[in-house]
Amino acid sequence: MKIYAISDLHMSTASPKPMDIFGAKWFNYLEKIREDWEKKVTDDDVVLIGGDISWAMDLSGALEDINTLVPLKGKKVMVRGNHDYWWKSVSKIRAALPENFYVLQNDAIKFGNTVICGSRAWSVEGSPDFCEQDRKIYLREVERLRLALKNASQTAEEGDEIYCLIHYPPFNVRRENSLFTDLFESFGVKKVIYGHLHGKDARADLKVVKNGITYYLTSCDQADNKLTLIKG
Repeated sequence: MKIYAISDLHMSTASPKPMDIFGAKWFNYLEKIREDWEKKVTDDDVVLIGGDISWAMDLSGALEDINTLVPLKGKKVMVRGNHDYWWKSVSKIRAALPENFYVLQNDAIKFGNTVICGSRAWSVEGSPDFCEQDRKIYLREVERLRLALKNASQTAEEGDEIYCLIHYPPFNVRRENSLFTDLFESFGVKKVIYGHLHGKDARADLKVVKNGITYYLTSCDQADNKLTLIKG
């Protein structure tokens, strides 16, 4: 079993919203992602999708987008992004998902000897335009992440590794510790996968090792519209 990741698909089947207005990397980007996916992924593999999945405003519209991924191989695990306005009742989402699709919301799932937990997260202190309203959401998201990590810790058995899938970067551009990174370190997380950052001005590396944890940025435009191998 291999584990891959990608984020920020920004699909819009029901009401097309062209993404190429944001630059050349977005031209035919979904076709490029699918082509790379078909080359790499087998039925035994897992693909993590780190939020901003669909521009839809309701679940029925989002399912139109999600269903376009059904022919692609692998088990798909998703978390919510800041633009996933359709993501409201997680129980309704889980009931409506196609086979081999999973969503994480402050909880965890296990594949082989890997436990994957997930939460949305939020901007951290030291990020551009971080304000008092952000602080309130940030602290709330810290508690939600704590729930996810507790669930992962309870699910994990001896020899298992814990990975965490979030949408927002867990540190600022200076890579200073945050309440998120403190939690990862205290729960013994091995790898963290995130997205959200876009554009030529995004100051970020695709792979960072910090305090023994490997962090992967998988925003599709930053990753050249290819899946990132997280575990081979």
